[in-house]
Amino acid sequence: MVADVLVEIKAKQLDKTFTYNIKDEDTSKIKIGMRVQVPFASKILEGFVLNISNKKVDYELKDIIKLVDEEPVLNSDLLKLGEIISELTLSTLASVYQSMLPKALKAKNNYSINKKYETTLSVNDFIDCKLTDKQKQIVDLINSKITSKKEAQSISLCAYKKLVEIGKIIEYKEETYRLKEKDIIEDKKVTLNEEQNIVVNEIKENLNKYVPYLLFGVTGSGKTEVYMNVLSEVLNNNKEAIVLVPEISLTPQLVDIFKARFKDNVAILHSRLSEGEKYDEYRKIINKKVKIVVGARSAVFAPFTNLGIIIIDEEHSSTYKQENNPKYNAIDVALLRAKNYNIPVIMGSATPSVEAYARANVNNYKLLTLKNRVNKTLPKIELIDMRTSIKKGYKLLSKELIDKINDRLEKKEQIIILLNRRGYTTTISCDDCGYTLKCPNCEIPLTYHKVSNTARCHYCGYGTKLITKCPECNSENINQFGLGTQKLEELLNKMFKARIIRMDIDSTSKKGSHEEIITSFRNHEYDILLGTQMISKGLDFPSVTLVGVINGDASLNIPDFRSAERTFQLLNQVAGRSGRGILSGEVVIQAFNTTHYSIVYASLNNYEAFYNEEMNIRKKLKYPPFCNLLLIKIASKDYDLAIAEADKIKSYLKENTNLPILGPSSASMLKINNIYYIQIIIKYKKREDIKEYITYIYNKYKTNQKVTVEVDFNPNKI
Repeated sequence: MVADVLVEIKAKQLDKTFTYNIKDEDTSKIKIGMRVQVPFASKILEGFVLNISNKKVDYELKDIIKLVDEEPVLNSDLLKLGEIISELTLSTLASVYQSMLPKALKAKNNYSINKKYETTLSVNDFIDCKLTDKQKQIVDLINSKITSKKEAQSISLCAYKKLVEIGKIIEYKEETYRLKEKDIIEDKKVTLNEEQNIVVNEIKENLNKYVPYLLFGVTGSGKTEVYMNVLSEVLNNNKEAIVLVPEISLTPQLVDIFKARFKDNVAILHSRLSEGEKYDEYRKIINKKVKIVVGARSAVFAPFTNLGIIIIDEEHSSTYKQENNPKYNAIDVALLRAKNYNIPVIMGSATPSVEAYARANVNNYKLLTLKNRVNKTLPKIELIDMRTSIKKGYKLLSKELIDKINDRLEKKEQIIILLNRRGYTTTISCDDCGYTLKCPNCEIPLTYHKVSNTARCHYCGYGTKLITKCPECNSENINQFGLGTQKLEELLNKMFKARIIRMDIDSTSKKGSHEEIITSFRNHEYDILLGTQMISKGLDFPSVTLVGVINGDASLNIPDFRSAERTFQLLNQVAGRSGRGILSGEVVIQAFNTTHYSIVYASLNNYEAFYNEEMNIRKKLKYPPFCNLLLIKIASKDYDLAIAEADKIKSYLKENTNLPILGPSSASMLKINNIYYIQIIIKYKKREDIKEYITYIYNKYKTNQKVTVEVDFNPNKI
């Protein structure tokens, strides 16, 4: 027998199967979807078994060295899905399959992470003998509770060893999981309101159909309770479920709620778990020990075989699109899996993406709405023009926001402050000659981080000590400009007698830090939660009655056609953190451009008006949803070579298509880590319009060592 093996190697030109002989002792064990070790050139590599047959070949075959797995790590559903994703994203099949697995199961990693076992003790009642006092203490301890070997030995090592020797105590190894269970919170019994009941009943009636639902519910309307009611029905039908969340920060809170309801039937998959924890959670799914998985983007590949529903919370989030190869969108993958299983997908959001809402309006998605908050009251939102505020002498915080913060502190209520810029200051420059401290790898200004006293690049990670003298003119007139969360935290501590905690990438770098911050704030250990966009959605703090937004219009300055949409979403979502309990809430949005439609409609909580305005603009400019976009990114260490190849690609496309082509131009980041990026953008209606030409370009650069070409269908950023 022989096996066709897809070798795990990055080279695009080797993205195909190679045939190997199966040794006699392995013929009864090997299965499609397993990983194997094979000789490849002068190396020993891993690969996926994609086919097993008795086919004959006219050349000598090498043997498979060993089977890596006891059972397949990729089931038939995932194997087929991988082929589709590879074709849709123009990515190597090996890279797609790798993205489906936790790192612990990937090549070169699986040998360092083994199953974890603990020694379990039991008393053998069939052994009847006279015991010493110490031996009796040990036996009584084991009989009274679950006892560790170490605890039993602490009474008397000698007595313990004797009990094992005579067979009175039996030691045996039991597999254990590394992710320690917390105390499960009490499940709150919630009675659904009329709106929620309508939505739940609609979905329950269609659990055996492929229906993409867009659940458009205002912040605080009870979307999570809708999810859980539907999940209960799915589990009652003995089926499985995937629940996707966009931010790691949302996972602990959602997991707590789900585990309160579904106990140990929930597995977690996200990037902040250790590799061993991910490995354990993954095996829970494979071994059918859980029926629900909650996680970020890659959890869409959870190896369930009897799916009943897929839920995507905060559908509008850009984090569902993977920026690295394979550049898949988890929402697209979820729809593919749902279609295969003939089950519904629920995409929930208070601020649906423009594309999703447009699909709902033409019945490609079925629209479900929750128009009212569970507590009936949306927060009052006030817009503050900072141009006027500065003239009055208030540069950072307006008088209105200062007064409201003091009011809430007096009332012992909680406050959230959003500033979507991490670090201390954003630019370090010389007042005399204008020199700006930049990253040598990316040529962008470095951001100062006061805690570590370093200037860092947020793209490649380069860091250096803060300069005190200009390297160009030797002047000591070095100044820092811009405002980041670290500096704002310092200023707030000076302005208010309050307990303040910051939540951004820098303060959440340690494992478990997200959960620690969220829990401590919910337990009223802090008065003010300051953070970046990671605090803007999904979190539920009943005592928060004030949200303040600093520089609310900053994201409008990003050169992207989605900047208005993202501004509206950010403001609407963070505003939704206020007044979620029994107390009414307020929101203060500070901005310089208070008349922009995205900010005006966010302050009015009017999604429909924003959507209509945005659609008019997109129609005129021919942007999604009125077309699809394809981003071709040309990368090289040689800038001139990148430009030259980009020109060739554009010439080829102009000769063969009549499609609108933008560029070549510098990418939004021209240089990252000493590599230059040039981009071309193509607008097209149907994939068939462009498939042949893009495949040709992709294949042409497969073997090019000096220039790489990547394609991204409907990218998040252009």
